[in-house]
Amino acid sequence: MSKPLTKRIAALDWNSLHQELDEQGYAVFPSLLSSSACEEIIETYGQDHFFRNTIQMARYRFGEGEYRYYQAPLPSVLQELREGFYPMLAQTANRWLELLGQEPIYPATLAAFLTQCHEQGQLRSTPLILKYEAGGYNCMHQDMYGEVFFPFQVVFALNQKEKDYTGGEFLLMEQRPRAQSRGHVITLEQGAGLIFPTSYRPVKGTRGHYKNTLRHGVSTITSGTRYSLGIIFHDAK
Repeated sequence: MSKPLTKRIAALDWNSLHQELDEQGYAVFPSLLSSSACEEIIETYGQDHFFRNTIQMARYRFGEGEYRYYQAPLPSVLQELREGFYPMLAQTANRWLELLGQEPIYPATLAAFLTQCHEQGQLRSTPLILKYEAGGYNCMHQDMYGEVFFPFQVVFALNQKEKDYTGGEFLLMEQRPRAQSRGHVITLEQGAGLIFPTSYRPVKGTRGHYKNTLRHGVSTITSGTRYSLGIIFHDAK
C-alpha cells in the first residue's frame, strides 16, 4: 500500500460517512485493502495458529458456511483496521447516544474501550473471517457477545463478486416500530467495506429520536467461494 493503513483510514471522507450513517444507518467506503492484501488475509484461513475458534454455521442453525475468530494478538492488518476505525466511529456512537437522550460512554481509543470489555469478563477477540461455498448463506443476526458492545462494525469483501462467486449479497434488515421492516441489499467490490450498526440506529420521530433495530446476514451464494472479513470492536465472553 502506498501509505500506512491507519493514514488511509483517516483519509476517508468521514464527513460523508458520518452523514450517511446518520441518514441511512450504514455507509459504504471504496476499496481500502489492495487485492494482494485481501489475498494475504484469505491465506490465513488455512493456518490454524491464527485462530481461537471455528464455527460451522449449520451446527447452530446460523446458516450454511464457516467462520473463524482470530486470536489475540491479531495480525497487524486487523489490528490497524480495528484501531484506525474505532476513534472515528466512536464520535458517531456518542452522538447517537445523545440523540437518544443518553450520556456518551465510548472512550476515544480502542484500548480504553477494550479495557471496559475486559472488566466485564469479555476477554476473547472477535474479528473474524467468513467463508461460504455455493449454497451457503448467513441468517439474519446481531453480533453482541456480552453486556458491553460497540454500536458499529465493519465488513470487507475479500474477493470479487461475479469473478470469484455469484450471489452472496450483504443483507441489512431494519425493523421499524408500528411499520413493516425495510431491507437493504449491498454489494461490495474487493477490498471495499461497509460500516453498519451492531444493534440499532436512532431515527427522528415527531417526539424526538427512537431506536430502530437492525440485523444483518448474507444471501445465498449461487456459485464459487465468497470470503469476507468482519471487524467487531468489542471482545466476547
